[in-house]
Amino acid sequence: MAAQVMGGPLVQVRDLVKTFAGRGTVLRKSKSQVQAVAGVSFDVLAGETLSIVGESGCGKSTTARCVTRILKPTSGSVVLFGTEISQSSQETIRPLRRQFQMVFQDPYASLNSTMTVEEIISEPLIVHGFPALEIKERVLAVVQQMHLHKSDLTRFPHQFSGGQRQRIGIARAVVMQPKFVVLDEPVSALDVSIQADIIQMLEGLQESLGLAFLMIAHDLSVVRHVSDRVAVMYLGKIVEIGTNKQIYEQSSHPYTQALLAAAPIPDPRVERARQRIILKGDVPSPANPPSGCRFRTRCFKVQDICSQVEPLLIDPGVGHQVACHFPEEINLITKRRV
Repeated sequence: MAAQVMGGPLVQVRDLVKTFAGRGTVLRKSKSQVQAVAGVSFDVLAGETLSIVGESGCGKSTTARCVTRILKPTSGSVVLFGTEISQSSQETIRPLRRQFQMVFQDPYASLNSTMTVEEIISEPLIVHGFPALEIKERVLAVVQQMHLHKSDLTRFPHQFSGGQRQRIGIARAVVMQPKFVVLDEPVSALDVSIQADIIQMLEGLQESLGLAFLMIAHDLSVVRHVSDRVAVMYLGKIVEIGTNKQIYEQSSHPYTQALLAAAPIPDPRVERARQRIILKGDVPSPANPPSGCRFRTRCFKVQDICSQVEPLLIDPGVGHQVACHFPEEINLITKRRV
């Protein structure tokens, strides 16, 4: 589990929307709009790990890039450390970037192949005007934290394995000693054995530095072991959000239940005994989402109201927030109602 939560919200996201123009042709521009993120709201508390999970294309990485202002939100509010940044200029945001950083999914594409490790890790410190002596001290200290060697500082990214490259990317993020770090699928491109090492290292950094993490992931087994809270996202919207226990043991949204049913259980007897929830059809296009509940075209509990009224993300009496007209806890082994 992640470090103990130490305070109030560092990050407050309200009704976040990000829309992209649809693809056109050389001779004709598209008039369609793709709403990748459609009114997402959540908080990240000091010292906690909030994970956003969902299928590829659900908008979770776009949400992360809007929170860090790599992308400018179409509308909505993003408040970091008490400052509204959703529509602010980059000049206004620049001083805040000392306090929040991002680790990207691809540990090779996110590193400049023409720079040495020392140059890569030092770059954010140089940009923010740190003195040369402090830069050297911080770089040496963070390299040791990443279990790299001093001699690695003169090498280039292509000379490292994928796991080592991801350690370099993490070092670049934490060398600034931020309060908040966004982890965009930080271990999905790595071998399983390396994933465990990186996750363990991130937990150690969180505990020693008091970091808050926003983790983007699709691997539910990874998320389960590192998260304080989990938000489940489908087609641009959060459909369920709660504590680790609430999501993994008391999930109420049909989509969350289907995701959990698809994740393998390491106990062969339990794995053979349980019944899977099979979703029908494909994920609809975000350019033309279904009316009402966006999950209704694949839901095994769909009724007429689902196509007419969009369910709100509220606590319907199950102890955490769910966006469903018919939420209920189901034992994923026996498929019986709890």
